[in-house]
Amino acid sequence: MSTMNSTAASTAGTERTPHRVGLLDRFLMQGGIVITFLVIAVVATALIEPRFLNRLNLINMMRNFSFLLIPSLAQMLVMTAGGFDLSVGAVVAIASVVTATVMLVGSGYFPDAGVLLILLSLAAVVGVGVLVGSVNAWLVASFSLSPFMVTLAMMSVLVGIALYFTQGIPIYGVTDTFVSGVGRGQLLGLPVVLWVALAVLAGCIVLQRFTALGRHIYAVGSDERSARLSGVRTGRTLMAAYVLAGVLAALTGFLMTSRLGAGHATIGTTLALETIAAAVIGGVSLRGGVGRAEHVALAALFLAVVANAMNLVQVDSKYQTLVLGAVLIVALAIERLLLRRRQA
Repeated sequence: MSTMNSTAASTAGTERTPHRVGLLDRFLMQGGIVITFLVIAVVATALIEPRFLNRLNLINMMRNFSFLLIPSLAQMLVMTAGGFDLSVGAVVAIASVVTATVMLVGSGYFPDAGVLLILLSLAAVVGVGVLVGSVNAWLVASFSLSPFMVTLAMMSVLVGIALYFTQGIPIYGVTDTFVSGVGRGQLLGLPVVLWVALAVLAGCIVLQRFTALGRHIYAVGSDERSARLSGVRTGRTLMAAYVLAGVLAALTGFLMTSRLGAGHATIGTTLALETIAAAVIGGVSLRGGVGRAEHVALAALFLAVVANAMNLVQVDSKYQTLVLGAVLIVALAIERLLLRRRQA
């Protein structure tokens, strides 16, 4: 009788353990890690630095969050399709230069048409994003080149063009309407750039969950050969992912120019690392096929909180880069552990 009871108890224990593990895995896969990190970061920062909850500081942090969220979503799209985009920061820089240049030149023809200049510069930077994304996708898809090397080379080309064109000097002449209405403007008490970032986030969520393109991006990232055999046009899917990433990166440069009031060839130098960090912390797999926009948004917010906290306590910028690298290493280690759990 005792043997039967012990056997039953043992069996019950083995039945409950997978259930507990399943709940833990489900929590982790649904953004549990980044949510935990975010809550800890917010609470710790609020306790250490009272200025963190100041309204002006929160608004400033939301702007910085927006400037990180949009290119992080761009990175997510490419990584989900099985690639990388190290040219994100360079596209931001070249878009900033193009934005300021179009406004500077256009103001000579349309001196009192601020809105028209904004629209013209926006059209120009979207064109830049489409061009860069198309070239990246063409090289990766047509010649089976490494996305890492292709986008690394593209980054070098774009940075060189931007520095040559500007000689390292900011381009002024940005219209006041652009700076006051977009860069520093607020809508319903929140920064305009935050509303733009949230609209982009909503668009990415819809793309991933409710469109054929979103499903195809997942399929190509999971197994490109199987996706091709299933009738997915992998070349077109990769093209769409890289073009969307290019447009979102260019949009970031456009918005950052409105905040800075000038075009800079040196902005976005750390965005490649930051966007990859946000994507990985948000659960995007380095192998492709896995990634959710809302989780990447939480990760970008976590990184924005950490950066804001370090600025408030006056941590040197060199050490901030060190912290970002350490956070990325931890995120990569966690991703590896989760992968092993799924395969076990």
